Amino acid sequence: MAVSVFDLFSIGIGPSSSHTVGPMRAARMFVVRLKEDGVLAQTATVRAELYGSLGATGHGHGTLKAVLLGLEGNEPHTVDVVQADQDVERIKSAGRLRLLGVEIGDAQEVVFGFDDVVLHRRKALPYHANGMTLWAYDASGAELLSKTYYSVGGGFVVDEEAVGADRIKLDDTVLKYPFRTGDELLR
Repeated sequence: MAVSVFDLFSIGIGPSSSHTVGPMRAARMFVVRLKEDGVLAQTATVRAELYGSLGATGHGHGTLKAVLLGLEGNEPHTVDVVQADQDVERIKSAGRLRLLGVEIGDAQEVVFGFDDVVLHRRKALPYHANGMTLWAYDASGAELLSKTYYSVGGGFVVDEEAVGADRIKLDDTVLKYPFRTGDELLR
């Protein structure tokens, strides 16, 4: 497997890539999926439930902020960290969330309250300690989409479809400077 320094060091808001980078990516993946499925414009509300470690430390580790920013279309490596707290305050005071709002022309504004995010402090999902489920509903309350994601470390995310699947693939990446030992790396 080829591992880049960028795989080892995640770029994004902290303090923990498992609790911020991964959940931000998962939340963004969810709203992108809404767009791809053609139901973003019908979305009136969203809901998120954070389980296990994400639920237990959601406020202290910035997970809630990361999820909100991801739902608005932010990505960990490009999010404006200075603007992030102001964006969360805007969401809180307006009671509205701009789904994919970072992507000009794609935003779908929805009603959102902080009670739409549930932190399960003592309940975990079966696959991994860092689990989260997101839902989107239309104006009548009908479910448009629900997805479960797991932040498995280092900012990496898998969804429920990957759980238990054989995802091992031959890595044929040609490395410019291959090495197998520490001495080879130093040379």
